[in-house]
Amino acid sequence: MTVASNLNQLLSTIKGIEAQLSTMALNTNVPEASTIFHETMLIIGEIKTDLQDRKTQIEKEEPQYKS
Repeated sequence: MTVASNLNQLLSTIKGIEAQLSTMALNTNVPEASTIFHETMLIIGEIKTDLQDRKTQIEKEEPQYKS
């Protein structure tokens, strides 16, 4: 597997985790838990953005990895 395909797979996983955290934040009846799920979702969103930026950088530096 190339670095780019590993990043694509990781981004898919991160997006799934982000969606699950959002669902959990909305579906819980415990306000503190909802806040924690939401805050964690925001952190995961930042990680996702960083990974997307890194993927873009890799694709610019190594065009053969462009997906």
